[in-house]
Amino acid sequence: MSAATPAAPSSDEVTLFGHPVSLFVLFFSEFWERFSFYGMRALLVLYMIDQVAGLGYSDEKAYAVYGAYGAMVYATPAIGGLLADRVLGYRKAIILGAVLMALGHFAMAIEHPAFFYGALGLLILGNGFFKPNISSLVGKLYPDGDPRRDSAFTIFYMGINAGAMVAPIACSALVAWFAIKGGDGEIIRKAWHYGFGLAGIGMVLGLITFLVFQKHLGDKGLAPTLPAGGAPPTSWQIATYVVPFLALPAVMWLVTQHEVLGGGLLLLGGAIFGYLAYHSVRSEKVERERMWVVLVLMFFSMLFWAFFEQAGSSISVFTERNVDRVIFGSEISAENFQAVNPLFILLLAPVFAGLWTFLGRRGADPSTPIKFALGIIQLGLGFVVLWYGASHAQAGMVAVGWLLVGYLLHTTGELCLSPVGLSMVTKLSPARMVGLVMGAWFLATSFSHYLAGMIAAMTGSSGEVDASTLTAAESVVLYEPVFMSIAAVACGAGVVLLFLSPVLARWMHSADAEPAAGGAQH
Repeated sequence: MSAATPAAPSSDEVTLFGHPVSLFVLFFSEFWERFSFYGMRALLVLYMIDQVAGLGYSDEKAYAVYGAYGAMVYATPAIGGLLADRVLGYRKAIILGAVLMALGHFAMAIEHPAFFYGALGLLILGNGFFKPNISSLVGKLYPDGDPRRDSAFTIFYMGINAGAMVAPIACSALVAWFAIKGGDGEIIRKAWHYGFGLAGIGMVLGLITFLVFQKHLGDKGLAPTLPAGGAPPTSWQIATYVVPFLALPAVMWLVTQHEVLGGGLLLLGGAIFGYLAYHSVRSEKVERERMWVVLVLMFFSMLFWAFFEQAGSSISVFTERNVDRVIFGSEISAENFQAVNPLFILLLAPVFAGLWTFLGRRGADPSTPIKFALGIIQLGLGFVVLWYGASHAQAGMVAVGWLLVGYLLHTTGELCLSPVGLSMVTKLSPARMVGLVMGAWFLATSFSHYLAGMIAAMTGSSGEVDASTLTAAESVVLYEPVFMSIAAVACGAGVVLLFLSPVLARWMHSADAEPAAGGAQH
């Protein structure tokens, strides 16, 4: 059977650098949304454990809140994707999500615990509408077989990481600029809420970008129509706009209830993945086996992100307390190191994209399952480096080079796994279910964040003593066994996936034929 001829771009399509101009509308909208998200993320755990200007939480409580927040941020897209498919359409879902997140970021700028949890709730709900649908909309810009799809996701991926790189630097600079300082210039009280406010401004810029330039999307992402061609029921749309605000108190409560949230995630995940499995069994052979590939890789993706997301929790606190952050005579704040991963991505993503293209032209491009396996193994090696640095610390302080090499390996692992993830979902999912499957993909990441919080908590105490009260020499030993355990599990999982990859590649039925340098997890 001959392969289908790739679709050619429409002759009347307005393009920029060979892509529809609408791609760059989504690029800049996502840039500002990720600026807001990663600006807040860089500050969140450090703000919670700050005993002077923050909430004064213990490490364990901060990790639990961070894990619950991250879990729910990636759980709600399963619902947001479904509502976009059935009721709102991608565009209205994106706008609703952006409004909710902007409100959340500005609520974070108000110094009161009630506003803190309300802000987290708004961010969680807003992300559920924004994140899966802007990614799905990128895929909708290109017809089936269009060879530009993967490079489009790479460009989109660059927007994500450009925002993620700038945000920690800008937000932490504002925190330090408005901080209360002593006579010697030493910071006495950090101004966390100025950083959170800047993140909110970034979200507003993303919303404005989308509203002003969405006209370039043409008929892409509009609300679904009834079978007879009529407009979707207005009452359903109004209800969808109201529901997030009605759900806000429950979401705020769940952020504080780690165990209840875990049970809820299991129930929600079981229902959605059960539905997808049931659908796959009833499908014809190609669609069924492609769905099986998505489900298997979801599991390995979940492992990857559970370990990778230590960057925002345990590795962030490790950097604050146990890394010698003096570079060229100046001390760099721990928040700024959140920019290292996206910086490496911006530098290395073109290299990896070129490598896959080079190998693809020679028929040697690794399959998506092999790329996933290589990504997990490199993540494990990054934790080997962090373990080695911690085990050779001087007076509890680790040379900053070990941290940077660890981040480098985590980044090369991410570039093998994450860029192909969302592109794979848009390729392998039935067209009528892309939003739901994309949401399920993020739900797997949701459980990763829940696990990440549990893993991070292992570094948070020594017997009955809170790690925040320990000296650097006493606290560094808490990280060694955790980093080594993560390394062992990650490398082992990567090897298992390598053995499974030939079968998974066959089940993809040539969907992997084009070089897949596409979508981005974050």
